[in-house]
Amino acid sequence: QVQLVESGGGLVQPGGSLRLSCAASDIIFSMYVMGWYRQGPGKQRELVAAITSGGSTNYADSVKGRFIISRDNAKKMVNLQMNSLKPEDTAVYYCNAQHKLRGYDYWGQGTQVTVSS
Repeated sequence: QVQLVESGGGLVQPGGSLRLSCAASDIIFSMYVMGWYRQGPGKQRELVAAITSGGSTNYADSVKGRFIISRDNAKKMVNLQMNSLKPEDTAVYYCNAQHKLRGYDYWGQGTQVTVSS
């Protein structure tokens, strides 16, 4: 059974940093585009960042220059380094794995990130 397990969320002050990690199991990790999405209070879920197996990345405009997504195909992990955090980054962050050709789409359980003084 495919599992995506996030870790690293928490409470941080504005301007601070957090690093989220997602460990995947039971998938051929290198075949998947890995992404981080978030859903803030009263908002729809949105893409934060995504990375292909080859390392090509895509970021939401709101996080460009502040967040960095990376992956380790051997360890089946994807990370999101979040710097210069703002209160508007407060959300539940979800790890996502997509197999574009076969239409497989998996989600983690989410991890809360709260940016507040």
